[in-house]
Amino acid sequence: MKRLTSLACSLVMIGATAAAPMTAQSTPSNPIKKVFGGGPQYRDVTLPAGTVLPVDLETSVGSDISRVEQPVTGRLRRAVTVGGAQVLPAGTIVSGHVTAAQRPGRVKGRGLIAMRFTQLDTPGAGKTAIKTATVSRLAPATKEKDALEIIAPAAAGAVIGRIAGGKSAARKGALIGGAAGVGYVLSTRGKEVRLGKGANLAVKLTAPVTVRVPVR
Repeated sequence: MKRLTSLACSLVMIGATAAAPMTAQSTPSNPIKKVFGGGPQYRDVTLPAGTVLPVDLETSVGSDISRVEQPVTGRLRRAVTVGGAQVLPAGTIVSGHVTAAQRPGRVKGRGLIAMRFTQLDTPGAGKTAIKTATVSRLAPATKEKDALEIIAPAAAGAVIGRIAGGKSAARKGALIGGAAGVGYVLSTRGKEVRLGKGANLAVKLTAPVTVRVPVR
């Protein structure tokens, strides 16, 4: 009997609970909302082939101190703009490598250094590949100087020979002096060529490049 009474009470309590109205759950006072389109906005701008990048060299290079494939870097001296809008800010890093480094010879040839830039470190977009014309510098010719190095000793020898023993001795003196000048020229190289840090370069794009810039 007691078991039946307990079971009846349990059924009454379950029914009362089921009949009771459900209360609404509380919600956070500041829900997190996913905002679309609220981040930085960008647009693509194309720099056409022929655009000249004003670059200040950051790496010293030279015919006697550089090697082919040696990395070189530079920075834009001033901003690059298209239609009055800034595309590349001043200070943008430009990188590339040495394509030729030739020392002058003892008999002929002139010092040569050449490089090409292949990459832009574009702000907010990482690195961008570029194609540019080769930038090169050639040492000045020294033929006139070499000729003077030969003529001056020859003339001095001729003068000394004439004083010492007439025309025959003058000719011998000229030959001896000239030989000394030739020997000096053959034992020395021509001028080297170097570009130090801060050298101003005009780097021309040979293919268009598209850069993603923030919309202001």
